Amino acid sequence: MECVLKTTALTKRYGKYKALDGLTMSIPQGAIYGFVGKNGAGKTTLIRLICGLQEPSSGEYTLYGIKNTDKNIVKSRRRIGAIVETPSISLDMTAEENLKQQYLILGLSSFDGLSNILKLVGLEKTGEKKAKNFSLGMRQRLAIAIALVGKPEFLILDEPTNGLDPQGIIEIRELILKLNREHQITVLISSHILDELSKIATYYGFIDNGHIVKEISASEIENACRKCMRVEVSNTQTLAHILDKMNVEYEILSAKQANVFAKFSISEIALALETEGGELISMQEHDETLESYYVSLVGGKNNE
Repeated sequence: MECVLKTTALTKRYGKYKALDGLTMSIPQGAIYGFVGKNGAGKTTLIRLICGLQEPSSGEYTLYGIKNTDKNIVKSRRRIGAIVETPSISLDMTAEENLKQQYLILGLSSFDGLSNILKLVGLEKTGEKKAKNFSLGMRQRLAIAIALVGKPEFLILDEPTNGLDPQGIIEIRELILKLNREHQITVLISSHILDELSKIATYYGFIDNGHIVKEISASEIENACRKCMRVEVSNTQTLAHILDKMNVEYEILSAKQANVFAKFSISEIALALETEGGELISMQEHDETLESYYVSLVGGKNNE
């Protein structure tokens, strides 16, 4: 698996405080990587390091195979487009003027592709309208347009749907999916809206206290969070014996609890257990969400 970004034992200290504490992660090329963690977990700090806005205290990372200590890391960073914290939009400029300003900042020789970028983000008809008169969703799409100047292969978005209304969230979601699927852009999204993230992410990294707790693919998450029946019995060994004979998939959780991944007759299971000297105590439908999965990993509230 080819990776856009790899970090190894990455640490960032501010005095005695460690914003990142031995963080090791990998972002596969072509992924929409959902970066999940509480407030202060270290998400924005990592993004700032990758973009070259700060330097790590220790550890290292490679971007497109080039180490952060290599002078050629600048070339790798040119393959990145990013929105870090507050989008850098000039409110007294039009969408086109904002993009032209970014072309000049990057030292590009022409405004080639500018109209295509505006069309891609749905702002091609804004004309002379100033950004200060845009809706929050339009401003966010303009920020993404600015990040797309220079044709990046890796797009980093820090809370791209924060504060948006439902329509704005849908527009950003569809844009991200389009950039990933049609333009083959790898995307890193830091977000606290886990339900929305679950609709687009193909890979996840869960961060807590400055280090990665777990990295997992969307298909593995889906498998872990799929619907099942949570069954409580007097003895799960007896239940396992019965379910094996029925060719039913299950997962033993404890001496008395199991998840059963199939529709089945309650009376049939109860009778089979009674015949084997067991007892069905209770059962209920269980459907874990991305949010509950995250909480089970790191615990607590105030997830960002």
